[in-house]
Order: sequence, then structure tokens, then C-alpha cells
Amino acid sequence: MMIMGCGSTSRGPDIDRPVVIHDHIGGEPGLRDADYQDHCTVLERTLPQGFTVIIEKPFVVVGDEDPRIVLQRAEMTVKWAVNMLKQDYFIRDPQDIITIWLFKNSDSYYAHARTIFNDEPTTPYGYFLEGENALLMNISTGSGTLVHEIVHPFVSANFPECPPWFNEGLGSLYEQCGEKDGHIYAYTNWRLKGLQEAIRSNAVPSFKELMSMNAHQFYTQDKGTNYGQARYLCYYLQEHDLLVTYYHAFYKDRLEDPTGYATLQRVLGIEDMDKFKEEWERFVLSLTFP
Repeated sequence: MMIMGCGSTSRGPDIDRPVVIHDHIGGEPGLRDADYQDHCTVLERTLPQGFTVIIEKPFVVVGDEDPRIVLQRAEMTVKWAVNMLKQDYFIRDPQDIITIWLFKNSDSYYAHARTIFNDEPTTPYGYFLEGENALLMNISTGSGTLVHEIVHPFVSANFPECPPWFNEGLGSLYEQCGEKDGHIYAYTNWRLKGLQEAIRSNAVPSFKELMSMNAHQFYTQDKGTNYGQARYLCYYLQEHDLLVTYYHAFYKDRLEDPTGYATLQRVLGIEDMDKFKEEWERFVLSLTFP
């Protein structure tokens, strides 16, 4: 690791914005170190005082906490998540440099979203601002949303045809995660309660219906249940050592099976999906959080 100036950091003694560059495996072949340096230079033209910039390929991390904390988050969360996800799922990095903005608290998050991006957050946790290639995070709420959002640009780069149920299922799966036997591992999380209530109310759609939803249907029609069902289908696959196998089988057969439904049947070894849904619902109802 080397510490060096980037762009305008050397303009004067009143400028104190450390830039840390991590040189490790990562980054698309088309992206060079100079591209990351140029990205930093553009950032620093409008970067407020008190921010630290860390190049953690394939991302650039910007944060307004103590520089040591920003560095720790870049290493322990961003770098860790990237390495874990690439180990099990993804070959290609995002094609564009994405900036991860880690705001230290709610006030900073809302204020800087307005002043830097002229945007008003609709969630207290964080979100991806597509037009800016930026992830905006209220990091005081925890790192779960950050890992969730890191999944999406990797899905976009590796599996652009991915349907919304699996894109969000995999992203939300790792909202609560750690490491087990050297691999990323998800735990139950806050989405469990709502899903269990929906199961008890017989309000959860069939898996064929869920997996066939387009973006409009998934995101606007009872999306709380859709997210929960997608997450805990992925969780079920994880707990039966089938999730990574399923992802690669789904990707391989994505043209013949664009929803992943037939692949799910094959990986599970189950034809009667109504019976599977009953088994899965019993499994979900047996789970607890916290």
C-alpha cells in the first residue's frame, strides 16, 4: 500500500484529504491506474473538506469519518466483500469506476446528497445513484446496505440478463453476512419477520410467479414480500450448499431459462414446486432473528 497525493491535495497546507491507493488484484483490464488517478482529480475539484479518498479497486471509497476509520471500512468491508463475491460468483469487475460515498451519520448523508448530487434520498440507509456511478451510504446504519449495493454492479457486469428476483435476492442475502470456511456466508436478518407474517397470511406468491416478475412487478407490487421471498430462497439454497452451484448453472443456461425456474427445479432435484414451497415455508418459519 502506498500513500500519495491525488490531484489537488497538494494545493496548500489547509488541504488535508489523504488518498490511499491499494494495489491488489482487481479492476478491469481496460481500467488503468491513471484512470483511477484521473477519477480522483475530478472528485477533488468539488470534494468538501474533511473527506478521505481511498482507491480500493474496482471502487473508489470517499468518507468523512476519521481517515483511519475510512481506511478500515475500505479494507474490512469493501475489499473483503469484493474478494469474497469474486471467489464464489464473479469473474469480471464493473466496467466503470464507481465511487462509494460513506457519510458518517444521517445529517451528513442527507446534506451531502443535496449539496453534492442535488438529490433527495428516499431511504435512510443508502442507494445507488446511477447517473453519477455513485453509491451513497449512511454508514452509521451499518455496513449491510453497502455489501448489498456492492453486489449489484458485479451482477450487472457478469450477468446483465439477471432477473430482478435473483439480483435483489443475492444482494439482500448479504445484508447480514460474515465469513465461514473462507467463504462469504449470510445470516438471517430483519426481512424475516415480514416474510413469516406473509407466509402465515398465505400472501406469498408461487416461485414461478416470483421468478417471472419483470422489474416493474418486482419493485412495485408488494416489494417487501418479494425481497424477503427472494432473499430467503437464496438463503435456503445456501443452507443446503446449493447457492453457488445454482448461480453458475443459472448463468450457463440463462438463454434457455431466463427466469431460472427450470434451473432451480433441476438443482433442487424437485419437480413438484408446490410441495417444495410448503417445505420452504416450514423452513422459513423455523428461522429466528435476532
